[in-house]
Amino acid sequence: MKIKEEMKSDVAILILRGELRGGPETTAVHDHIKGLIADGVTKVVVDLAKVKWLNSSGFGVLLGGLTSLRNAGGDLKLAGVTERVESLLMMTKLISIFETFETKDRAVASFVKG
Repeated sequence: MKIKEEMKSDVAILILRGELRGGPETTAVHDHIKGLIADGVTKVVVDLAKVKWLNSSGFGVLLGGLTSLRNAGGDLKLAGVTERVESLLMMTKLISIFETFETKDRAVASFVKG
């Protein structure tokens, strides 16, 4: 799992590459989000376009990040959700919890619109 961070205005974009299946990679994502919150960044877009697979641990870390960010007055949005990941979001009903966007730019723009 690789995490690349970009900033657009006050929105952090985390571009994930690889698999999010638990273990060190989920810890790295969780720690990265906690670090952003500590730095005062509470608007986060997680770009999943290059994530090959995601299991319950992966969803767990995204949910944890979403909860932490909302508790800090921010939000977490998903971008680049593949068909495979979207079908998992639908099956688990998490699609109703996460806002998803086709591109990271659209997700960033949604923060501006409120």
